[in-house]
Amino acid sequence: MNVAQRRPFGQNYAWVVAAVTFLSLLAAAGLRSAPGVLLTPLHQAFGWERGHLSAAAAIGIFLYGLVGPFAAALMQTLGLKRTLLTGLVLMSVSTGLSLFMAAPWHYVLTWGVLSGLGSGAVALSMGATVVNRWFVHRRGLVMGLLSASTATGSLIFLPAMAALADAGGWRPVVIAVSLAAAALVPLVFFLMPERPSDIGQPAYGATEIEPSPPNARPQDAVALAIGVLARSARTPAFWLLFATFFVCGFTTNGLVGTHLMSFCGDKGLALVQAGALLAAMGAFDMVGTTASGWLTDRYDPRKLLFVYYALRGLSLIALPFLQFDLVSLSIFAVFYGLDWLATVPPTVRLATENFGEREGPIVFGWIAFGHQVGAATAAFGAGVLRDVQGSYMAAFVIAGLLGIVAACAALAIRRKDDDVEAIPVPA
Repeated sequence: MNVAQRRPFGQNYAWVVAAVTFLSLLAAAGLRSAPGVLLTPLHQAFGWERGHLSAAAAIGIFLYGLVGPFAAALMQTLGLKRTLLTGLVLMSVSTGLSLFMAAPWHYVLTWGVLSGLGSGAVALSMGATVVNRWFVHRRGLVMGLLSASTATGSLIFLPAMAALADAGGWRPVVIAVSLAAAALVPLVFFLMPERPSDIGQPAYGATEIEPSPPNARPQDAVALAIGVLARSARTPAFWLLFATFFVCGFTTNGLVGTHLMSFCGDKGLALVQAGALLAAMGAFDMVGTTASGWLTDRYDPRKLLFVYYALRGLSLIALPFLQFDLVSLSIFAVFYGLDWLATVPPTVRLATENFGEREGPIVFGWIAFGHQVGAATAAFGAGVLRDVQGSYMAAFVIAGLLGIVAACAALAIRRKDDDVEAIPVPA
């Protein structure tokens, strides 16, 4: 019996894997939210324009999404563990290198290109792979918990990063993010087996051990990812999920995650206070997204998406007209926070239903790419609008209207139960 087979807890070891995955997603979320904290300190330290800084954030978000489906395919060829370790190392090294930057393109290279590639390997498509591989029961709940890790990343990292930036500028923030990613490398190396069969156990809730599929060449990952895209793109369900998730990204980490702190600064709030607002939203989202996973196991995911996008759109339209006092911002934090990433569990379920358990995570990776395209659009566009108009009002109203459109589009998504056949998995 090898070392991997001597794991404790039996089937319940799946929850250990879920916990390691949660922490890894949390670190990636902290890295991707850091540019929102760095925006003002870097502008003050170097005099770089917000448009340049927003471009770096947009590139990082874009690559974070683009790498997702290829990373999901790599997890089926190179392996889940190796892909995750590579992403964490690249996250740590790239952010650490930014300590030596002296020009805007250095920031774009480290926090845009390299960290985008690294964090893309530690994205929600990885969470979908873990859920489908390690769980048969409680999939919606576990996906909700893993999705909530992005909110928890904000909850843990943002107030601390804001305090570090307020006390010591941008460098302490960079060091903290780099060390957080590095600390996870040994956890993944020692605690995450590749599959349940590697520890002699079935997936959680299953009765039989599923044998490992034959190994494929790592270079086949690109062909697999592109092939899945070509097949899924022939269905309306894919494009509706892609479009709604574009709006999800536009209205969350693209706009709010990148620019809310700067918007609060325009309204006279200190950096630490703005960070506390985002942290409060993160706390409520951890509750809301976990609850969404529970609801997704029980109710029509399309109706859940309608409610989530409609509420999000209305809250964003209302935000610019608030007084930005404690009461109004607290109300916004509750309503928006509960809804931040509640869209993920129903979207993953719809992707799995329509495209199957093997290809579903890769399809979700492409759908999540739409999320990051939307986020990159908002991250860059809102920065430009702020420079041109001197206000974020138009950006938040546009985002709110897109949320209403996405709510209506969600109801048009068909399900397997509606006699839509899943795309066949190649032999």
